[in-house]
Amino acid sequence: MASIFDKLEPVIKRYDEIEGSMAEPEIAMDFSKIQELAKERAGLEKLVGISRQHTKLVHDRGDLASIIQEGSDPELADMAREELEGVDAALEDLSQALRVALIPANPNDERDVIVEIRSGTGGDEASLFASDLYRAYARYAQLHHWKIDVMDTSQSTLGGFNKIVFEVQGKGAFSKLKFERGVHRVQRIPDTETQGRIHTSTATVVVLPAADEVDVKINSEDLRIDVFHAGGHGGQNVNKVATAIRIVHLPSGVTVVCQDERSQYKNKQKAMAMLRARIYEAEEERKAAEMSQTRRAQVGSAERSEKIRTYNYPQDRITDHRINASFHGMPKIMDGYMDDIIDALTTWEEEQALSEAAAA
Repeated sequence: MASIFDKLEPVIKRYDEIEGSMAEPEIAMDFSKIQELAKERAGLEKLVGISRQHTKLVHDRGDLASIIQEGSDPELADMAREELEGVDAALEDLSQALRVALIPANPNDERDVIVEIRSGTGGDEASLFASDLYRAYARYAQLHHWKIDVMDTSQSTLGGFNKIVFEVQGKGAFSKLKFERGVHRVQRIPDTETQGRIHTSTATVVVLPAADEVDVKINSEDLRIDVFHAGGHGGQNVNKVATAIRIVHLPSGVTVVCQDERSQYKNKQKAMAMLRARIYEAEEERKAAEMSQTRRAQVGSAERSEKIRTYNYPQDRITDHRINASFHGMPKIMDGYMDDIIDALTTWEEEQALSEAAAA
């Protein structure tokens, strides 16, 4: 009878071919080829590890079955039966792990991300909540040893953010932060509230996979670039010297602004990175629109206009509406310890993909 593990045979064959090629002297001298092969090998290592673990468990199961069948030592046979139960459970877990591993990976998962947080309804309280979200993501990035680079900000009168755009650079950043895309709602008593009433405010989070120049071709003649004096915080130099950059992509109408750097060149670099990410996202959305209804519904679960999460401070509870799950310990979560939420959403995404694969 065919087994799901039979799907690993061509993977093992290709892995062995790569190992052999990398050992050849003429290929070992070709740096670009070695890099290409090493990247392909890294993509197969998880499946190879599952295959090796499966081979060992099958071997162990055969040994245990032989002991039980022989039955010359009843005590040893009883021990073998107990161990066999554990091996069977491990084989079942491994089968599930393989099903998940065989799900086609999101091609953007390993990319850096550009995150934009905007305050929504709720006035100054919404801008303070946007600031709280930024701090949570910045701390989360620090805990994962990722780099944060602020690209554009607009502060409110109370010190929160009407808007903040920043890049997170690190392996797998998009695979984790993609779940944050959407409307976040907060329920709490603002510091400015004198009568102890709970207010509801919102902030919108946009998460874009960072795009390289090779991913998005932009013709310079399609751009209008404006240079102007930066406003807001930044000191005399930022306000007196024209360093802020506004780029308009004429064919699409996409506009980006960057003014946080003192250098016009650096602002232009960051603005171009933001522009590439937005154009890349538009192309991804166009492709998503061509998908099946089932897949489109899954993609739609992370749309920026959809309320995804509620932060209830009086009850110390964060509820993610996509998975209908609540999490407690808000001070720690808002200090960047968000792994429980992200892990639950990752499992939910895997289950969605498995259901879709089974229905195909």
